[in-house]
Amino acid sequence: MADITAAAVKALRERTDLPMMECKKALVAADGDPEKAVGILKEQFKKIQDKRADNATEEGRIFYAITDDGSEAAMVEIQCESAPVATGESLEKLGTAMVNTLLHGKGADSPEALMAQTALGGSETLQSLYEDFVNKIREKIVVNRLIRVKGPVGGYVHHNYKTAVMFQGTGAGKDSDVLRDVAMHVAAMNPACCFANDISESEVEAEKIRLTAEAKAGGKPENIIEKIVDGQLSRWYNEKGVLLYQPFAKDDKITVAKALSDAGFEATGFIRWQVGVA
Repeated sequence: MADITAAAVKALRERTDLPMMECKKALVAADGDPEKAVGILKEQFKKIQDKRADNATEEGRIFYAITDDGSEAAMVEIQCESAPVATGESLEKLGTAMVNTLLHGKGADSPEALMAQTALGGSETLQSLYEDFVNKIREKIVVNRLIRVKGPVGGYVHHNYKTAVMFQGTGAGKDSDVLRDVAMHVAAMNPACCFANDISESEVEAEKIRLTAEAKAGGKPENIIEKIVDGQLSRWYNEKGVLLYQPFAKDDKITVAKALSDAGFEATGFIRWQVGVA
């Protein structure tokens, strides 16, 4: 049996960032060969996955990245078991590598497809980085979802990293800050939808009939009833949580639609994520 020195254990510990005792056991099993020991430590990933398969992942973090010109953006949600892991440096490093690779690489339509790619600017695959992370943290870690969209786009991640929004627009507006401002509005106000036509036609028609009947019963002149109903419908859309009809959080004297229009943009949609919420 090879003599396992403290220096060899320390070197393996520095290389893998795993506990000293785990490193010593791996070196013993590998008869002192550090490369074989690394392989043994990596094999623990599957055992950890199996052992913790039924554990709940109620914590996590959303990672967001955007190109310098705002033409594309990406998000990745990673779930874990505990708050310290969610806010830790190791998860931040892994998530940042994933979202940057998603944004600047060839793209991916699933976590598996993304993790098969080599990390942007690195030599290892994201899967390898992920397995090393699980080996180190010893928790169930789930790459829950990912998305990459084209812009113009603005995004916002709340300070707790559990709520994130990407807001997409169209137009050649010069003040793209409004796109991020609307994303912040969506994060705070949690609108139900973006457009009035996202509400069913039957529900809108029923409300129009109700408002028209109410105006007639109130003795309003026939020639202004339609205008009155339109104004009341706008308030109703706001109450129903339609983003474009909501007072803009940054300036509640105007609607979100007006804020966008003033900046030279129109909305095309938004994506709002919360950790663990589908």
